[in-house]
Amino acid sequence: MIRYGGFFDGLALLVDFALILVIATALSGFIWAVDAAWLRPRRLAAAAGGGPATAVTAVPEPVVVEYARSFFPILLVVLLIRSFLFEPFRIPSASMMPTLLVGDFIFVNKYTYGLRLPVLNTEILDLGSPGRGDVVVFRLPSDPSTNYIKRLVGLPGDSITYLNNQIFVNQQPVAVTLTGPYPGTDQPGSILGRERLGDHEHDVLYMPGRGSLEGTFIVPEGHYFMMGDNRDNSRDSRYDGVGMIPDGNVVGKAVRIWMNWDFPSMPRWGRIGRGID
Repeated sequence: MIRYGGFFDGLALLVDFALILVIATALSGFIWAVDAAWLRPRRLAAAAGGGPATAVTAVPEPVVVEYARSFFPILLVVLLIRSFLFEPFRIPSASMMPTLLVGDFIFVNKYTYGLRLPVLNTEILDLGSPGRGDVVVFRLPSDPSTNYIKRLVGLPGDSITYLNNQIFVNQQPVAVTLTGPYPGTDQPGSILGRERLGDHEHDVLYMPGRGSLEGTFIVPEGHYFMMGDNRDNSRDSRYDGVGMIPDGNVVGKAVRIWMNWDFPSMPRWGRIGRGID
């Protein structure tokens, strides 16, 4: 689902077709298998006219079988890559500036935190857990059809406080240094900061005079607290409608930008291939 505008931070899949892809793969495979096991031998026998069916080689396939045989391997490979390796998304909002800009196309690693079945999202192999500072894609608890992308700030059991542009994790301040005006044109008048969160050192953005929700938040077991790097322009775990993110809603870890194009503007070629930290 693709949504834009205002304070909505929903992340757009490049193509939102998990269920469609599963159905198309299963259907094409089923048609191909049924034809190979039952229908094709009957066609050959009918064409042989009582002779040996093995002698008949030039019997045309039905169009639907031809398409199923051609597309099934392609669909299967796409399904496996998208479900268990990497999934493409497009950034439609400014909530993760300056790390991610509107129009960034990104790859999300689907196996870093474990393998999950497509559509059902049931974990079948545990390979690790999200770490503090990771840029994470997750399904919105209030609307699982919508994907968000934020930075993981709070782990299960943490106390997170946000006050005066400063994060405190379990009452300990997270190091942040204001470095000056933001040089980009995407959000003029903003102030750039450099923050170290877990193993990640990254830029954050503040909007003087605007401010955002402050307070202390306790992260329940099995949940995570997420925040956008654009601290005064992000709908995240501080707000109702997002809140704490269950572990089962995690989609994967954002790892790389492979294109930026916010049509009708020209592509930003310099962003191609950038890693996401």
